[in-house]
Formats: sequence, C-alpha cells, structure tokens
Amino acid sequence: MKRISWDQYFMAQSHLLALRSTCTRLTVGATIVRDKRIIAGGYNGSIAGGDHCIDKGCYVIDNHCVRTIHAEMNALLQCAKFGVPTADAEIYVTHFPCLQCCKAIIQAGIKTVYYAEDYKNHPHAIELFDQANVEVEKVELTEPFIDFRKVNQ
Repeated sequence: MKRISWDQYFMAQSHLLALRSTCTRLTVGATIVRDKRIIAGGYNGSIAGGDHCIDKGCYVIDNHCVRTIHAEMNALLQCAKFGVPTADAEIYVTHFPCLQCCKAIIQAGIKTVYYAEDYKNHPHAIELFDQANVEVEKVELTEPFIDFRKVNQ
C-alpha cells in the first residue's frame, strides 16, 4: 500500500476543515503545520457565539461577507489564543489567501503557503508574499479517498 504524501495529507485536512464552514458563499479550510505536525486548523465561520451565514444569511459589504472570519485567520488566532508559535510554520489552505489573510500570514512568520485552488489571487498578495520571501505553491488535492465536493450535496 502506498502512503499518502505529506502535502496531500495536510491538504486533505484543510478540505476536511472546510466542511465545518458556516458561510454559504465559499467553504475554506486552513491547516498550520510545523515539523510535519498539525499545530492549528481553521475554517471560515462566524465569531464564537455569533450568527452564522447558514442561519441568518451572509452579511455582504463591498462584495465580501463580513459575518465570517476567514479560515487562515481562525487558524492563526487559535495559535495566538493558545500560545503556539507560528514562526517558520507552513499553512495549507483550500483556496488562495485573500489580501488581508496574506498580510496576517506574513506577520505570523509563516514560511510557506500551499493552496489547492486559485481564488481571486490578488496581485498585491502575490507581490507581498514575494517581498517577504514566503514560498507559495499550488498543491491540488489529488488523492481519490474522499470527494469533498460531494459530501454536503
């Protein structure tokens, strides 16, 4: 039996986290990894105890749902809340990070961003990642074990 690669394993974890998303516009998951160990995970959803898009609808301002916290930010905030350092870690995200998440990832000291799907890849985010020497690599989920896109259909 051939084992799943580390990249596929961590990306699958991010896709699994995305299944917990409460935003109806886009489901995103993020997994922060250091030394081949998962240190945090997040998905896009509302603040703890807040209204969820799946219950109240999306709250859209300037074409962005402001009811939710992005998956990357949730994972980074989980590290901050529990005192887990993110310097030199990697993050696996189901979609290319938005500009705000890009800046947070850089400030957190993440060294590599792996993403599965292009999504409004902002040119300035790409530029900022380059300036900060953050490696960015597209890693599509290719393992056929679970088709995450069909789980909730």
